Parts: sequence; structure tokens; C-alpha cells
Amino acid sequence: MTRLKLVLIFIAFSILGGVSAQNSDKFDIYLCIGQSNMAGRGYLEPMYMDTLNGVYLLNSGDVFEEAVNPFNRYSSIRKELPMQRVSISYAFAKRMAEESGREIGLVVNARGGSAIESWIKGAKDGYFEEAVIRVKEAMKYGELKGIIWHQGEANYKSPDSYLPKLKLLVETLRNELKSPDVPFIFGEISRWNWTKREGGTKPFNKMLRKATSEIDNSYCISSKGLTPMIDKDDPHFSAASQVIFGERYADVMLDVVD
Repeated sequence: MTRLKLVLIFIAFSILGGVSAQNSDKFDIYLCIGQSNMAGRGYLEPMYMDTLNGVYLLNSGDVFEEAVNPFNRYSSIRKELPMQRVSISYAFAKRMAEESGREIGLVVNARGGSAIESWIKGAKDGYFEEAVIRVKEAMKYGELKGIIWHQGEANYKSPDSYLPKLKLLVETLRNELKSPDVPFIFGEISRWNWTKREGGTKPFNKMLRKATSEIDNSYCISSKGLTPMIDKDDPHFSAASQVIFGERYADVMLDVVD
């Protein structure tokens, strides 16, 4: 099956609206936000087009429907629909449902290319506010259990100034959502040197690992061994690596979620 056919299939699915789960009040809700690796850039192949058992996606009508890739298609801040592909949230949700036995409700609201400055409350882009609006709708059908975040490629040059902004983002998200102890899980950016700078991504990833000691109930996921979508000039993870990364996120969340 060609990628063009896959794109047409998921556009048709979006128009039809999928299967409603709007009467459920038992979802474990997870918010998935960040930039392009959370939006998903891994190529869509037939193996990634399965409808996930026990996983539901909040659509543009604030109704939960059965989840199928691309998970970022209902993001209120996304780029063009064909750019949304396999992301961390796919394998994360799949494993969470399989291992927990719970029904998973996802709010995926990522934006490719976005810097952390655009995610701070009150920023002109309004990404923070959009995420909060959508997850509050989702919380009508269940409890917010965790937030997963993948972002940093747009900020890799400034690791020292990033950590205070990340701390502020976590604090304000928890306050807005009245979830002061909700787990916040984030991942390293890729380890290969697409930056062409001395040290590459090492300083930024070192800062991320340190962040867990400064942000309560936060966890950093290793990107060790993951591979690029195209080549080592590309900061995006391949679809296969997105799956591995999402499973790593889920394994940590399963250990810490109530």
C-alpha cells in the first residue's frame, strides 16, 4: 500500500468520525504535547495503521473515538494533516492499555517546530491555552493520569535557559489542571549530531536528565540507540524508533501512575 493511499485512508476516517466513546466516564487521560517528534514524523506504513484496543483519541468535536494513526490529526495547533505521522503517543498508548488493562483517553496537541517559549502560559501562540482547553474537555470523561512532553530540538542551543522555562511550564500546567502531583515525563532529543555543533545534543540532553532533580514527579526518557527518520542530518526519529521511544515512556508511566 502506498503512503498516498494511507493518507487518503486516515483523511476518510477523520471525516467519518470513527466510533464514539463519549459516554465513558472511566478513561485514564493522558496529555501529549511538544513539537514535531510528538506530532509524529515517522513514515506511516500498514503495520502502524491498526485501530488500538482500549485507546481513544479526543477529536475536534471533543468526543472520544477509537484511536488510529496519525494521533496528532486533531491537534488544534498542528501543521498540515499529511505531516502528522507516527509519534511517541502511538506506542505509549498501546502499551499503557495492554499493560494496565485500563481504557486510555489521549489528548494529542503538538506543533512541529515549536520552541518552549511558545508553550509558556500567555505566549502569543497560545499553545498552552489550547492544550488546557482540550484536556479539560477530556477530563469530563475521566481522570488526568499523566502528561508526556517531547520538545527541545528548537531550543538545543540554549540548555541553560531551557530548564527554568520547563519548570515554569510544568508548574503552570499542574495549577491550571488542578493536578499538582500529576506525573510529567519527557524525553531526550536525538543523540546523533544533526546540529553540526561541537558537542552536538549532549549538553541539552545532560540538562534534561538533571531536570528530574528540580521538577517533582518528573522523569526523563533515554533516546539511546534510536535512529533518524532520513539520515543523521535529520532530528526526527524513524517510525520504528518512535515505537521504541513510546514504549519507554509507557514503561516509566506504568511504574509511577496511580
